[in-house]
Amino acid sequence: MNKLTPIFIAGALAISAGLAIARGSMNKDDPMQGHDMPDHAMLAAISPPTKAYIAANDRMHKDMMVEFTGDADIDFMRGMIPHHQGAIDMAKVVLEHGKDPQVRKLADEVIKAQEGEIAVMKKWLAARGK
Repeated sequence: MNKLTPIFIAGALAISAGLAIARGSMNKDDPMQGHDMPDHAMLAAISPPTKAYIAANDRMHKDMMVEFTGDADIDFMRGMIPHHQGAIDMAKVVLEHGKDPQVRKLADEVIKAQEGEIAVMKKWLAARGK
């Protein structure tokens, strides 16, 4: 595993938590949220990178809802593939919208590392007929 992977995972978890809080704070049933802006206006107010992060986060969480087998190894591999894909998708948002060279470099490294790890996991599962 790349030595930056644990750092990235911690960052991804922090971003995921922040996005979940942000999404939860946009509850249209709460009259104080959005200052009574219509839903389409609230969505328009969200930046394109944030929309992309929300979409990636939603996709990742949906795809991580794997059918568990009771085998810790198989379940780990099946759950980590979409988790790593979520990291790749988030890194691609940085490459599309980010400006900081250090962050863009890290995003590029994350893509390469996570793609390699996904390949290993898929090969491992295939070797076991999963």
